[in-house]
Amino acid sequence: RTYHSYDHPPPPGPFNEAESAILSAAYRHAPLHGFTQTSLALGARDAGYLDISTNLLPDGGAFSLIRWHLVSQRAALAAHAATSPLFNSPNNNDTTSSSLPARVEALTFARLESNAPIIARWQEALAVMAQPSHVPASLAELAQLADDIYFLAGDVTVDGSWYAKRAALSTIYAAAELFMTNDKSVGFRDTRAFLRRRLDEAGELAGVAGSVREWVGFTATAGVNVLRSKGVPI
Repeated sequence: RTYHSYDHPPPPGPFNEAESAILSAAYRHAPLHGFTQTSLALGARDAGYLDISTNLLPDGGAFSLIRWHLVSQRAALAAHAATSPLFNSPNNNDTTSSSLPARVEALTFARLESNAPIIARWQEALAVMAQPSHVPASLAELAQLADDIYFLAGDVTVDGSWYAKRAALSTIYAAAELFMTNDKSVGFRDTRAFLRRRLDEAGELAGVAGSVREWVGFTATAGVNVLRSKGVPI
């Protein structure tokens, strides 16, 4: 993992211009049709491409659309931090007080809230992400999300806790995301309460290896449940 730096530009995104055009158009169909070939085909047409163009997408098409969601919503957190009063206060650089935990919680919940338009389809997405061929990229994106959240929150520590904090947040986010798929409360307030409890308990998490195992367990369980609901004998 590389450290965030103000001195070096971020690496280029994972999608080229044509892929971005198709995926951004397809994403608008995801709330209705899910992260599926149907959404991709409709998006290709909307973007002025032939349906067959989706065969050129990396990661098997459907996962490319899921990854588009992951990458674009993670990137949107920077704009959230730039406009939120919590990140533009006189104590913005104070990482020793309660401001840092508050910012981490706010950013994490903001990212969870961005799942709202596609939450009815997210267990299906988790099933795709849990496929062995997609687990490495899914975990890498989860790790990047945790890194971005701490960076935007103002965390500047580079000691031994750097990895532990991000591993813990990765696990907490994965748990909250799965919890949210069954949350019927107004404004996902139950998810917010769940997130706050897990953040309060963060010191009890085991570390990187345990976090990876727990994330795989969450996504695999969700995937199995989705497949069973569709009549697949598992």
